[in-house]
Amino acid sequence: MIVSKRPRRVKSGRISAVGVLGELLMTSAALVLLFLGWQLWWNDMLMANSQSSAARQISQDWIDSSTSPLELVPSVDPAEPSAEPIAVGYGAPIVAAVPANATAFAVLYVPRFGADYRRTIAEGTGHDVLNSNRLGIGHYEGTEMPGAVGNFAVAAHRSAFGGGMHLINELQLGDAIYVQTADGYYTYRYRDTEYVAPSQVQVLASVPNNPDATAVDRIITLTSCNPLYSTAERIIAYGVLESWQPLSAGAPVELAPIIAAQG
Repeated sequence: MIVSKRPRRVKSGRISAVGVLGELLMTSAALVLLFLGWQLWWNDMLMANSQSSAARQISQDWIDSSTSPLELVPSVDPAEPSAEPIAVGYGAPIVAAVPANATAFAVLYVPRFGADYRRTIAEGTGHDVLNSNRLGIGHYEGTEMPGAVGNFAVAAHRSAFGGGMHLINELQLGDAIYVQTADGYYTYRYRDTEYVAPSQVQVLASVPNNPDATAVDRIITLTSCNPLYSTAERIIAYGVLESWQPLSAGAPVELAPIIAAQG
C-alpha cells in the first residue's frame, strides 16, 4: 500500500511587507521620541542660558547706573582723626509701582539653585513672559511688589522654556531668596513648601490660604508645576522678607560673589 506524503512546506526566506512596515514604524517612532527628547533638553538648555544672560545684563545695568549716596553716620567721635563712618539702617523697603505687562522689573537669585542661577522677573504670567527667551519668571497680577507688606507671588516653568523653577523642590529652611530691582536688594528667607491643586489660587492671597486675613508679613511665593513634566498639581514655596538694602550699599554678603562674578 502506497501512502502519499504531503509535501513539506519550506519556510520562505522572504520577509513579508507587513513585517517590514512594522519594523520601520517602530524604528521611526523610536527616532521621533529620541529627537523630541533631545530637542526638549537642548531647547531648554538654550533658553536657560539666554534667560540667564538677559538677567545678568539687566542686573549689571542697574548697578552701573546706581548713583544714590549711601546714608552714613559716625561710628565714633568725629573729632578723632581715626573716625570712620558706618552705614545705618535703610528704613522701610522701597516698593516700586507695578509696571506694564511683560516689562522686566527684577532679577531673582537663589544660591540653592546654583551660583550661575539668575532669572528676570517681569509683570504677568502669560506665554509672553513664561515662554520668553529673555524673561522666564512672571509676577502674578494683583499680588504685591518686592518689599511690600503682603504676598509678592511669582511663577515659572519647572521643566521647559528654561526651567526657571526646576530645583524649587530642593529649597531648605533658611535658604536665601534674593530679589534685585533698580532700587536695591530684597533678602527673603525660605520657610516652607506645600503642594496644591491648580485651582487653589488662595496661595496668592496677601496672607496665603487665608484671603480674609490682614497681612502683616512681607512674603514671597514661588510657584511652579509638579511633578516634573506634568501639570497635575502646583508646588508652592514661601519665604519671608529678612532685610533690604539699596544698590549703593552693595549686594548682601552671600550674594556679593555671585554679583561680582557676573560683572
